[in-house]
Amino acid sequence: MAGLYFEEFEIGQVFEHSLTRTVTEMDNFMFTAMTHNPQPLHLDYEFASKTEFGKPLVNSLFTLGLVIGVSVHDTTLGTTIGNLGMTDVKFPNPVFHGDTIRSTTEVASKRESKSRPTAGIVEFIHRGINQRDEVVAICTRQAFMRKRPT
Repeated sequence: MAGLYFEEFEIGQVFEHSLTRTVTEMDNFMFTAMTHNPQPLHLDYEFASKTEFGKPLVNSLFTLGLVIGVSVHDTTLGTTIGNLGMTDVKFPNPVFHGDTIRSTTEVASKRESKSRPTAGIVEFIHRGINQRDEVVAICTRQAFMRKRPT
């Protein structure tokens, strides 16, 4: 698997993920519809034209999913047991159709599991950055990670 095991993460380690993604109108509309979110700020050009943004905003949960999803191949693919939580989620700048998002992941902390000797908990800080180098999303995520098999 491409993912790293608990022992391979170092506090302070930063991953600059090479995969980027330009967000499309279809991404935003489909995600918003699939999650039953009727917010016109994401779906209605006329409504959005009268807001401070002047156009539809990309659904923030899509943005968060994209930022974390891009990190998986470099960090947790096949080596995570599951997510334990996400905290300190912020969206300091909006995302619009046509924005290209890149992601970074920093290892903030790690500790051995108290209940499972074959696992540990790694805390990641994920950042999403647009083509103008503006942070559009930041999140702290706790992942339950496998240790290297013996």
